[in-house]
This record gives sequence, structure tokens and C-alpha cells, in this order.
Amino acid sequence: MTDHEASAMEVERRHWKPQECSGGEREVAVEEEEDPFLQFIEYAKSVLSPDGNGSGDDPKGPSWRWIASRILKTCIAYSSGVTSAILLSDLFQAWNELNKSGAPKKQSECIFQLKKKHKRAKLPSTVTIDSIYEKKFLSLNSVIEAVIIDTYILPGTNIYMLHLGDFWSSNTIDLYLHRRFYSLADQKNGILKKGREVFLTGCRLRTATGGSGHARLLPTEYLVILLDEDQNDDAMLLLAQFCEDNFSAISLSDVNRGVSYSLRGGIKSITSLEVQGKYGSLQRKQIDLVDHEGVSSKFLLWGEQVLLANLFSVGSTLALDRPFISSSTDCAVETSQECCLEYGTATQLYLVPFVQNEEQVSLALTQNHNKGPKLSRALDPSQGLVVSQVFLPCDSQGSIDFSDYPFRSFVVDLREKMTGISLYGIVSDITSTQEPVLSVKIQDVTGAVWARLHFARSWSLGRLGLGHTIYISGLMCSVGTGKSLELRWVENDVGASFINISCLPALLNSSCLHKLSCLSDLSAEPTGTRVCRVWLDQIEHCHVTVRLSHTSCGYFLDDGSSEDLKCNFCQRKCNAELAQNFHLKITLADESGKLFAWCTGQTAVELLQITPDEFCELPEEEQIMYPSSLEHETFKVALVSCRKKVEGLVDQDHDTIAWEITRAMKCE
Repeated sequence: MTDHEASAMEVERRHWKPQECSGGEREVAVEEEEDPFLQFIEYAKSVLSPDGNGSGDDPKGPSWRWIASRILKTCIAYSSGVTSAILLSDLFQAWNELNKSGAPKKQSECIFQLKKKHKRAKLPSTVTIDSIYEKKFLSLNSVIEAVIIDTYILPGTNIYMLHLGDFWSSNTIDLYLHRRFYSLADQKNGILKKGREVFLTGCRLRTATGGSGHARLLPTEYLVILLDEDQNDDAMLLLAQFCEDNFSAISLSDVNRGVSYSLRGGIKSITSLEVQGKYGSLQRKQIDLVDHEGVSSKFLLWGEQVLLANLFSVGSTLALDRPFISSSTDCAVETSQECCLEYGTATQLYLVPFVQNEEQVSLALTQNHNKGPKLSRALDPSQGLVVSQVFLPCDSQGSIDFSDYPFRSFVVDLREKMTGISLYGIVSDITSTQEPVLSVKIQDVTGAVWARLHFARSWSLGRLGLGHTIYISGLMCSVGTGKSLELRWVENDVGASFINISCLPALLNSSCLHKLSCLSDLSAEPTGTRVCRVWLDQIEHCHVTVRLSHTSCGYFLDDGSSEDLKCNFCQRKCNAELAQNFHLKITLADESGKLFAWCTGQTAVELLQITPDEFCELPEEEQIMYPSSLEHETFKVALVSCRKKVEGLVDQDHDTIAWEITRAMKCE
């Protein structure tokens, strides 16, 4: 166990005490500051932040989004439940690894000099050389942002090696250079020399075994050379090699005669596509480029080549030496240009990375929303540190990235040109539009907002219902045609996630993330997810049916032709994605009262302790008698208020029942 982990567990042992049910004297309305999940985030933030709260004009601690996402990631990994010690240990380790700076005294002088002017943000999939040695593992989609410390030839061979370091590590590592780059590694005239920055992906690690020496990186075709326009040599290279040709001058007839081109353009967008072919699907990335004349072109990556897109960022300038040029018709791309660019066997890529500007953002008072004395302290300089503003990265279109915003964002805080937004709230409405897009209304204590969810192919979030508590990150905010704010979420975007906390398997077994409520405490108003310890009561009124449901979203199907069944929720034809599912209505009871609720899916299976298929195999008499065997069985359940009806989406059999059981666990 590391010192950080031990420290985290000690803090947890001394200070963190989950709250339990306080009886019927509590107010019916649940105040959001009592939410154990939000409480734990604030607690973890205070432990991880060097100044105790992660605030100030230059916050050093993790952002609210980072902590929330990491906690939920750990909950998903530990589906049987987590403790505060597990969460704190994971947070400490992950935050320490993310911010590890290495030992500067061991770094090469060329890295030390480059580090002084290094302002570029890390790419999303970047790993450090130190972490490669620690984990003894490297995934293919990992990015290495390296600096060449030396280029040499292995003695007795003609194999080129690059000795690499990075800005965050004290260790270095050697790379077997792929032969397609040998012409660039010439010791006299090559560009791959000491002090040159490169981006790598698609790397495989050859670990050291026995007496074979140090770990090394095996050759990769996916290497991009970084250029700095402030350096004379790089500026001359760009001017001499990449300014003569432009996208409008490309001629397919010249290409067929063997003419090659050297082109460059700014990256405007990067999109993921999947092409369905005769022998299956093929992944494709499309990078939209615009040259200095304003002419656009598309640079396509196919199959394993899509890894290269990990090295690009919108706003950067990409220079392509000898790209493969194909007809846009052959590529099945809709474009006004007759041709598309591809990564061919002779192609070399150079990148002038986009350096994000930072914009000063005033902090909204909602960072202290509903926190009583804390709000007064933030506004009164005599009471402590005044938090007024932070600096956040701003892209070339003026959109501000809120991924690292130190505080939680609320609906009322949303403004035009915000990206990387994270929201925590409840689902207050759902509107079906067209596959694969669906609109969800997200509500928190400050208001509600509609978000359009764009899925890669089809609905992939599992069951989502009214009143469910959700966490969503990677939202983009813009102003629509009606001058109203519009939120958009794209499933495959970097940093995009959607987690239904109400249905999280770890929820009921994680006492640090919930507190037990009494049934008499519950309000029919949608106020989030409540956890109660109950028994099954009034079994004579229990109603059990088995119906067809769509496995992707969990919603029941309306009666219709068996040849063309369509899910009303996610708008998909689902003949091949059907399953028998329980629809259960049952009375829950505890010492404070009773409550009538419904459930479906695995929750109903947990309560009935039998699968739908097994239930259907029972004789009709046994099906009728079966629920009576469950009377007074004790469970821990998660409950949400779902009383609002959305036409065409809420099942007519339970749209008058105010409560849904989203998770259930039998108490021994």
C-alpha cells in the first residue's frame, strides 16, 4: 500500500461517517445538500486539494467532474459495492499518477529547455513513460507525447532507435523506429534528431526479460512529427514544402500519372464513422481540413489507422507529405471535392499543435448553492479565501472547455459556447425524436434543461426512466434558432459519459454513497434516489405479469405485428432484441408506513427470486400462489418518484403509480 493510500484510509477512518435514517421528524422535501453522493464528492475534494477546498484563482486540486467520474468508474468496477476507503484510495492513486512530475534532475537538458515554453494541454489518451514502467503495460490506443533525446543505430545492424523522454517522467525509453521513417532519421539531414517532439500511438511494449535489458517500444507506423512555427527551421520547412500545393489544385488525372502532393490545413472537426461492408463493419475516422485559401478537404483513416486520430486535436494544423489520394466516390464520402486524402504507405505527417488560449471565467454563486454559512464565508473576505474566477481553456471558435472547472455546474450556470459540461440531476421528461437521437430533460435544484443525446448507432444506456438520478459529462451548449440554450451530447466524443446512478449495481452495497430513509420520509415530488430497508407486504394485491421488452432500453413493447415490432422508446425495430420481462406491482412496508411501487428487469427478478422463464414454466395455479411465499421477505431497495406521465413512453399499466423500484437486494 502506498503512503497516499494509507493516508486516505486513515482520513476515512477518522472522519467519514455515513448518515442513517433520522425518523419521521425530517422534512418531506429532500434538500440536495443531504445527497450522500454529493457529500462524498465534496469530502473527497477537500482531502485531495492542497488548500483544503481546491479553490482559489489557481486551483491545484482535481475538478468536481474528475472526482465524480472517478467515483462512478470505481463503482462500476466494483459492482458488489465500495467503501469510502476503496474510493479514497483509488482517488489518491489516480490523482497522484495524473500529476506525477518525475524528478527534474534526471531529465535531459533538451527536455528541460522545452519544458519552459510548454503550454500545450495533454492529449486525452496520453500516458507517461513512468507509468509504462510501473504498469508494465501499454494499450494500443495510448498516446506518448515524447521528446527525442538521441537517435542512434544499433551496433552491427542498420536498425534506427529513438531514445525518448517526456515532460512528466524521470524515466526514458527506447523505440525501434519503423522503417517508413528511416529517411527522416538520417544523422546529417534528418528531422528526427535531439530535441524534436513527436506523438506516438499504436505502440506495443517489449518488456525486459531475464538479462535482455530494458523495456523497449516496438515499431509503430503511427508517428506524427511536431513542428514549431516560432523556430526558423520549422517555419522554413512549412513554407518551402507545404505552401506550394493546395486542396483546390489536386487533380486525379495528375495523381494517376504519379504526381505527389504536400498539403496542409487546419483541423476543423474529427468524426467517427462505421462503414458496413460485405464482410462486416469497418471503423473510419474523418478529419475535416481547411487550407489557407479556405478550401476544405477530408482526410480519411481506415481500420487500425483510426488510432492516428488520437494524436490530432481541433484547431491544430496538419501537414501531409505524399498522402494517398482517392476518388470521393470510391470512399463513399459526400463532399464537393472530387477526391479525398488517405494515410498511404509513403505518407509522412507533421503537426503544428493548437495551443489553447485561456479565458477568465467568473465563478457563479451556484458553486455554494444551498450551503448556508459556506456561502457567507465565500462572500465575506474576513471569513477566508474569496473565490471569484478561474482560467479555463478556450478553443479557436471561442468555446470554453469546462472539463476542469473546479466546481459543480448547475443548469442555471449554462451559457452559450460552453463545452465539456457535466450535470448531475434527475430525469424529469423524455421525448422520443428519431433513431439514434433522443431528448432528455435534466433537472437540478436550479432549473431544468433539455439535452439531445446522439448515439453512435442506437440506444446504449440501458433502462432510463422518469425520476432516475443521472450523471452526464461531455455536454456542449449553444444557442438555437429560437435564441434558447440547447444542450447536445455525442456518445463517442472524448470525455462523454452517461451513468444512471439509480440503477447502479454498487449503489445498495455502498453505504458511503447512500443513507437509509424511512418510507414516511419520501416525497412524491421527483427529488432523487432514496434507499430504504423494507419488507414485502399485502401480497394478495401483488400483480405479476410477463411481457416482451426491448433488451437495449428495457421498455415494454406495445401489442403489434410480430413481424415488425418497433420500440416506442428508442424508435428501433427490435425483432432480434426481445426478451421476456417481469412487470411487477407490489406493496413495500417498513415500520413507518407502506408504499405501492412497480419495477421490471433484474430488480423484479431480485424481488421475486425467480426468472421470467422459470416463472412461465410453473403451472398457472403455482403462478397465482407463488407471490404468497415472499410475504415479509426483507430487502434493501432504491426508489425514485416517476409520477409524471410522458405520452407514449410510460407504460399505461403503471403510469398512475408514483414510485419505481430501480434496484433491489435481499437482506440476509
